[in-house]
Order: sequence, then structure tokens, then C-alpha cells
Amino acid sequence: MKAIPRTFAIAAVAALAIQSAGAQDTPDRAKVLRAAADALGMLRWADIGAGATRLPPIDVVNTMEFQGSGTSSSSGQAFKTEYHVALGYNPAAMRVEMTRTGSGGGAPQHSIQTVRETFAWDESEIGGGLVPGKGTATPTMAAVKDRLLQLWTLPFGVVKAALAAGEKTSVSTDGGATVVTFPLSGQLAGITVKATLDSKNLVTKVETRPDNPALANLAVETEYSDYADHGEILTDIKSPGHIVRRQGGRPILDIQVKTWEANNPYLVFPVPPNVKTAAANSR
Repeated sequence: MKAIPRTFAIAAVAALAIQSAGAQDTPDRAKVLRAAADALGMLRWADIGAGATRLPPIDVVNTMEFQGSGTSSSSGQAFKTEYHVALGYNPAAMRVEMTRTGSGGGAPQHSIQTVRETFAWDESEIGGGLVPGKGTATPTMAAVKDRLLQLWTLPFGVVKAALAAGEKTSVSTDGGATVVTFPLSGQLAGITVKATLDSKNLVTKVETRPDNPALANLAVETEYSDYADHGEILTDIKSPGHIVRRQGGRPILDIQVKTWEANNPYLVFPVPPNVKTAAANSR
């Protein structure tokens, strides 16, 4: 497989259906993943049927958008950062827009980093490079793994990917906390995720470990806290209010979330023609 499958969301729903019927899964794993999905508010249940004939749950999380502010670090320098993220899980895509200002002042640095499945590029403006004369898109194919990893290690991505991993997902306890461990696939094959849940079954820490030492930059630890419904329109979906990402033990991102729109906002991530061409030439 060359990409994280588009079927992740479908596989997650199918896995939940199987688990709710009590088949082809260990009770512990089924119980833990169901509890984690329920804690985030990802599932909606039908009132139709009963027992084994009851309709399976539906995973309602696909597209999301959130923004916040805080700090980020690059090349050992800290920046005051405005952070805006748009994402989707089917297809797997994410756009991270940052405006960063150094401690010494100066002109703000603005960047838009985008990924969709096997493509990664930087935009001069949102949608840049799609229409002639409207912005530019710069291919950054080497960034595909790092950007996809950010998507799949968000709490919602963790649950979806753990379900999609099926029997390869294991559940254990560490210091009284529940730990879910599973391998990623597609573009991220060779990376193992270890997610820690709190007493409310919310994802509080996610650690990634690549098998290949050459991909040491993908060994990242992210902490999530202050969960609440951060949407302007309440949806009962819980999202983290504080995100801290570390690499090599050093903080590289510390963001306080202002809003998190989880009501499937309309978001698209079309790949610019020159990015497709660059990707084809790199194969």
C-alpha cells in the first residue's frame, strides 16, 4: 500500500459493528476502543432494533477545523504562534496554517502546510496553485510522513487507526493507566503508536516510534488535555483544549485551543497539478 487507505473511516465503523456484536475481537480490546470512541463523542447509536439486530454505531467524525494560539519552536528558536488546522479522514488530508512571530519582533512568518494521502505541498495562500495566477503550490514530498502523522495522532485519528489495525492492536495497563498500542499502515507503515487513556477513556498522550532509525524525526510525543466541546455549535464531541508536542524531549508546539468545529465543516483538499507532476516524477 502506498497510502493510508481511504477506507479507514469505513473500517472503523465496520470494526465497531463487529465489536458491538461480540465477534472476532477480544473483549478487552473491544471494550477499550468502544469506550475511547464514546468518550470523544465519535459514535451515534440508532434506536432501531434490539440486541443482535440493533443497527451498528456510526462514526460521525470526518472533517474538522480548529484554531488556537501559543508557541512553536524551529531550529532552537521559539515563536509566538497563531495556529489554524483543517483536516479530514476520508480522504486523509490536513492543512496547517501558522503565523509565527519571533521574540525579537520583526515581520510575522506565515506558512500553509498541506498533505493529502501521498501528496504534500506548501501553499502561498489557501488553494494556491489550483487556478493560474492565484497563488502558488510548492511540492514538499519529503514531508508526507510527518504531516500524515500529525493527522493520525490526533485523538480521533488514534481511535480510527487503532480500530483499523484490528488484531494488531493491543491493550495493556501501565501505572494504572490504559495503554493502546498499534502499528500504522500505508505511508506510515513501520511506525508504532502508543496511546495512553485517562480514567475517562480520553486520549491524553500519544507516542510514536519508527522502526527505521533514519526516521528518528518521526519519534514524537503529544499530550492532550482540557477536553470539552469547543465548537461554536455544540455537538457533544469532546476535543482537547491544550496540545503539547515534543520531539527528543523538547517542546516543538504548545497550543491553547480557542475553537474546534466538529460538525463536519465543508473542507476540501484538491491536489494542485504541479504537485501531482512532482510526485509522479519522484517515483
